[in-house]
Amino acid sequence: MSEQTVGEGLPFPLGASWDGNGTNFALFSAHATKVEICLFDGDQERRYELPEYTDEIFHGYLPDVGPGCFYGYRVHGPYEPENGHRFNPNKLLLDPYARAHAGEMKWDPAVFGYTMESGDDRTFDTRDSAPFVPKCVVVDPNYDWKGEPGRRNTPWDQTVIYEAHVKGFSKLHPGVPEHLRGTYAGFGSQPIIDHIAALGVSAVELLPIHTFINDDNLLDKGLTNYWGYNTIGFFAPDPRYASDVPNSLREFKEMVARLHSGGLEVILDVVYNHTAEGSELGPTLSFKGIDNASYYRLLPDKKRYYINDTGTGNTVNLSNPRVIQMVADSLRYWSNEMHIDGFRFDLGTILAREVYGFDEQSGFLKAVDQDPVLTSVKLIAEPWDIGPGGYQVGGFPPGWAEWNDKFRDTARDYWRGEADVAAIVPRLSGSGDLFNHQGRRAWASVNFVTAHDGFTLHDWASYNDKHNEANGEDNRDGSSSNRSWNCGVEGPTDDETILALRERQKRNMLATLVLSQGTPMLLAGDEFGRTQQGNNNAYCQDSEISWVHWELNDDAKDLLSFTKRLIELRKTYPTLRRSRFLTGQHDPELDVCDVVWINANGTPMQDEQWHDTNMKSFGMLLDGRAQKTGIRKHGEEETVLLVMNSFDGVVDFTLPDTPLGTKWSLLIDSNIPDGAPGAEFPCGAMYQVTGRSLLLFTLRA
Repeated sequence: MSEQTVGEGLPFPLGASWDGNGTNFALFSAHATKVEICLFDGDQERRYELPEYTDEIFHGYLPDVGPGCFYGYRVHGPYEPENGHRFNPNKLLLDPYARAHAGEMKWDPAVFGYTMESGDDRTFDTRDSAPFVPKCVVVDPNYDWKGEPGRRNTPWDQTVIYEAHVKGFSKLHPGVPEHLRGTYAGFGSQPIIDHIAALGVSAVELLPIHTFINDDNLLDKGLTNYWGYNTIGFFAPDPRYASDVPNSLREFKEMVARLHSGGLEVILDVVYNHTAEGSELGPTLSFKGIDNASYYRLLPDKKRYYINDTGTGNTVNLSNPRVIQMVADSLRYWSNEMHIDGFRFDLGTILAREVYGFDEQSGFLKAVDQDPVLTSVKLIAEPWDIGPGGYQVGGFPPGWAEWNDKFRDTARDYWRGEADVAAIVPRLSGSGDLFNHQGRRAWASVNFVTAHDGFTLHDWASYNDKHNEANGEDNRDGSSSNRSWNCGVEGPTDDETILALRERQKRNMLATLVLSQGTPMLLAGDEFGRTQQGNNNAYCQDSEISWVHWELNDDAKDLLSFTKRLIELRKTYPTLRRSRFLTGQHDPELDVCDVVWINANGTPMQDEQWHDTNMKSFGMLLDGRAQKTGIRKHGEEETVLLVMNSFDGVVDFTLPDTPLGTKWSLLIDSNIPDGAPGAEFPCGAMYQVTGRSLLLFTLRA
């Protein structure tokens, strides 16, 4: 193929687009002087200059180039770090819009745009990086979804999220064929789907699956970037999770289709706030060499250096229209072409940063807000970063949900005896103090007590301190503020009293999570007590520390059954998952209060009790008549009573007397592993609430 065969092509769509006869290549760069498309056949490379430049996009068409072709770019331009430019055509660059990748990153001095040995990023390196970097792959986008309707669109008030890692969840599962364990196909296998669906959750939230790079400092220690928060390709599923690498795109789609068939939505954890290229001393793999000044936020008066609001060395420049376009195109691609149901945005505050910090009217948020595709999927922000004013829980605009770490911290504090009633009540009520504005609904609060980052639920009840020695940083990494309690002994023990308390504490936390207003998110494995041996920062542990173990003892089986029952109760009683915030105010139309806070005497809480920091036992009475849902179904008018006691000792709790019924039926008692449902007690009866336990009742006629 000669250079003369390269046609003009089109400036859209960006990336490599196969039309059945050839492939159009289009690449944005506002400051480059020339772009070469490089095709690979083994170690053989052929280069062709893209002949046209339209609206800051280089483009060209190559006939007879189709699916399976490996390619990359070499981009020419000034190498002027002081002015923000780092062009170096000796470095093979990944296409930001590549739909698939092949090969692994090899950390060699040649992958740096400067002479790495000098430590001076102002030097210019002439070594070829092509042998050491992954290649992009031209793909056939066609896929027969076999009638799969696309996104499931589960209503928010019926949503329960399950956070999981594609590899770690199936790696040790005995029911998954060994060659599929740890892969997309493994996660989409029937034993995995059966377990998740049987729990009753509605959505799986997958830790990052966009193509990412392993950090060289971790590899040097025999570790790896297990979580995957080091993205280099926003349009491609990482091939390391494919059982059939050449067909990783197809395998990912098949996994999504199978999860949808199992009644589950698929939410992706996405990392648009930074890339794997790091700081000025990081490698040149893609964006840095394509148009560094456009893709990254640089210090205004020292453009050689990056603004680092992420703690990873760089920050993606979501103030640039073309970068906003790339992120929006990526989201639409995953939604439309891959049938993804929603996204959780890592360090989401950064996406809304403008010159003066977080801005609810930022370019990115405006772009999303007006997009008919993106406004129809679930959008979940991690609403914090390390930059100035970076903590923004409750600050995102209508239509967004947000991780609510105040729920996590308060629930942990309450059950270890460090928070009172006044602190926990707003969290049980949907955190209206944070989210009840601009017509937002209670589902905007994504409640969690554990997540991938931090202790598992079992470890929260088993360790006072982190134990991260396996990470190779002398236990200095990870948070030292875990709000955890080991119940008397650090780590494993044979003390039956302590073990029983730990199991009850786990049930307390799960019940608090599932029975509170808002959207609950469960960490995979917490439903049967998965441990990471006290490691609260297992980002680098692609090992049995992070992988889910499936050998369940009796306590694990009991906890699993308890979790299933909790989720089923949430489904059965819509008053436990209202879309409106609980306020306690009287509704004159219905002549009812949506919630009444009850003291141990069975009467409404008094003012002085709200200010009593020793008040640790109380009830939440939810009147089902306050549900404004139009035509009601069974359970919607049910009145329920949640009783919580974080005291060490037994509390004599009087079940409130109400004209709406005559007796209270026990649904859950966290002191009893199987919940012991069905026992009935007359209104006004006294119930002995075990120390550190939670109960749920429903009112009967």
